[in-house]
Amino acid sequence: MKFIDDLYNLYRDHLTGDEEDAIAIVLGVLQDQDEEDLLNLIKQMNEGEVFQMLSMFLVEMMRRKMATEGVGNTTLDTPPNTYH
Repeated sequence: MKFIDDLYNLYRDHLTGDEEDAIAIVLGVLQDQDEEDLLNLIKQMNEGEVFQMLSMFLVEMMRRKMATEGVGNTTLDTPPNTYH
């Protein structure tokens, strides 16, 4: 995805390889965007990228709901599987 490629190239020299780098950069950039900007990013995605984004989001929301409701052995500290 061009957006990620551009972000990576912009911050390449500042990355340490920690997951926290990715989280801080992405959240920092996204919080400055309005709804129209976010929708434009989504429109630039291909069908597979949109599916992956939405499935990861929905799986994470389901995991959180299950953890807060105390269903099964679900915890919030394990990463979700990537689908598609």
